[in-house]
Amino acid sequence: MSESSRQDALLIEIFASSRRIAVVGLSPDPSKASFGVAQYLGQYYEVIPVNPNYEQIEGVRCYPSVALIPGPVDLIDVFRRSERVPDFVEDALVAGSPYFWMQLGIHNDAARATLEAKGVQVVDDLCTKVEHARLLRQGALV
Repeated sequence: MSESSRQDALLIEIFASSRRIAVVGLSPDPSKASFGVAQYLGQYYEVIPVNPNYEQIEGVRCYPSVALIPGPVDLIDVFRRSERVPDFVEDALVAGSPYFWMQLGIHNDAARATLEAKGVQVVDDLCTKVEHARLLRQGALV
């Protein structure tokens, strides 16, 4: 199996098994990428805003950290600079999410290594909206 096929299989697994997605760094500003991605994902999943600067975003309660979200979180989708990603690893482990996704342009080897050592599947430098839409168009997602 090629690297691209393995990656697609992981992405399909993530999208097919996720119901609740925590978007870390979600902004209420419609011009920000996090806002557009969350709007798109909200058509298919329960999106939970994570940003300590807001109490609500688009009428949905916003949490200061992933660890404070009640109930399971299936996917943590991170919109923070690469050097800030390690700040969210411990919260991700406390939350027990099986998947941790760093958005397009975001990559952190140390965070990846820590998460993978604890059994978390990690994706980096890809956009959830772009990948979900691509897989949906290809018929890989129902």
